[in-house]
Amino acid sequence: MSQRWSGVSSRADMVPEIAAAVGFVSSLLRTRGCVSEHQLQVFSGALQEALTEHYKHHWFPEKPFKGSGYRCIRINHKMDPIISKAASQIGLNLQQLYQLLPSELTLWVDPYEVSYRIGEDGSICVLYEAAAATPVSSYGMLTCKNQMMLGRTSPPKNYMMTVSS
Repeated sequence: MSQRWSGVSSRADMVPEIAAAVGFVSSLLRTRGCVSEHQLQVFSGALQEALTEHYKHHWFPEKPFKGSGYRCIRINHKMDPIISKAASQIGLNLQQLYQLLPSELTLWVDPYEVSYRIGEDGSICVLYEAAAATPVSSYGMLTCKNQMMLGRTSPPKNYMMTVSS
């Protein structure tokens, strides 16, 4: 039986989305080669735990865009506090994180979709996508990600990236 909060979907509902986000951030740290596999495992566990706790009252599979701004992980010359907290578990300070991660990164963790953009004008790439149990209409909805796309002069290019652990 799954654990439930009052009116909020179970914690298990967000497992694949959080796993995709954690795998992606961990892969960014891995590519620089400055972090050991053990450190990556500890970081991944700490980040997974932090995101699960952070999102538990802001996860609405029946309304995936509700709370999207709250679930957005952002590095914009300022480190996202959730990432810095997880990185502190493996002894990485802010200066080291700025050297290892992109200076401009936006990661959207929403029910049924995880996507990211590197750079302010970069393309939005999908990391994880799943079909909703019931169709969700986004007509008329202005989500955090959709707001970022307003004013684009060219259509976005969507790419699928597979993250392995």
